[in-house]
Order: sequence, then C-alpha cells, then structure tokens
Amino acid sequence: MTNEGGEARRGRARGLNRVQIIGNLGRDPELRFTQDGTPVANFSVAVNESWRSRGGGEMRERTEWFRVVVWNQLAEIANQYLNRGQQVFIEGRLQTSEWQDRDGNDRTTTELVAREMIMLGRRGEEDDRENAENVSYDERQPVSEQAGDTRPSGNEGDSGDTITADDLPF
Repeated sequence: MTNEGGEARRGRARGLNRVQIIGNLGRDPELRFTQDGTPVANFSVAVNESWRSRGGGEMRERTEWFRVVVWNQLAEIANQYLNRGQQVFIEGRLQTSEWQDRDGNDRTTTELVAREMIMLGRRGEEDDRENAENVSYDERQPVSEQAGDTRPSGNEGDSGDTITADDLPF
C-alpha cells in the first residue's frame, strides 16, 4: 500500500495462528476450575498419519499427539460429551508456556487452545453420519449470562450478537 507521496506505508504485518486437527482422544477430559470459577478442561488428541515409503512402497505410520485446552462452556461440554478414543475435530491456536518443574528445570509446553470443537463419533465406528453424535460450540460467539458466560474478557472477533441457552444445539 502506498501513501500520497508514493512511499510504501510501513506497518506491522498481521500474523495467523490457526490449527485444525481431526483425531482420537487419548484420555478423558480433566475438568478443573480457576480460582475465579472459570471452567478449564485438558485432554490429549492423537492424529495418525500414514504414507508409503519411497522405493519399497512399505506403509509407514506416525502418530502426533496434541495437548488440548478448552475454556468456559466449551470445557464443560468437552467434559460431559467426550470420552477416550472418540474422534473429534478441534480448531484453535497454538500457545507455548514456559515454566519450572519442582527441581528448578526450565520446561516448555505447547498446547492447542480450542475455539471450536465438533464430536465426530467413537473410535471404531463406521462412517455413519446419521448416528454420529455431533455437538459444536464456537467460543468466538458470545454467550449470554443466562447461559453462564464466564469467559475472560479480551476475546477478539466478538460480533456483539448475544446467543442464549435456547440457541445452543444441545
């Protein structure tokens, strides 16, 4: 973009931190509450990748594990509906935290902070869309206080529309 003098306007480029995964829960969600009563749940998701090796055509497989954290109403939904082995779609952003363990060693943890979750079914089920248990909740949409909104302030992209408990699909 240029200004009236033809010079390029310098500014900070916008970044993108968006992750989408489909995988199976490695463990049941663990629901906790912060000191101010905000629900937060943690669980792990395994994403399998398979490919043929060069030359021999031998099948290879690798599993990538994601630590997932969900907040507020989404945490309560995950705790209520998700179980180990269940297939799930998660969309969110990566967040890295640095901390020290009990021995004083520096540690780093990277987590997928979920904004949206869709339950796709249970592990081992055939692709039967009619019987799949699908519950979706998009944290970017504000939830009215009637529905128990305790979401921390500062979420970007809030549209200002209010969703009541009657609007939720479950």
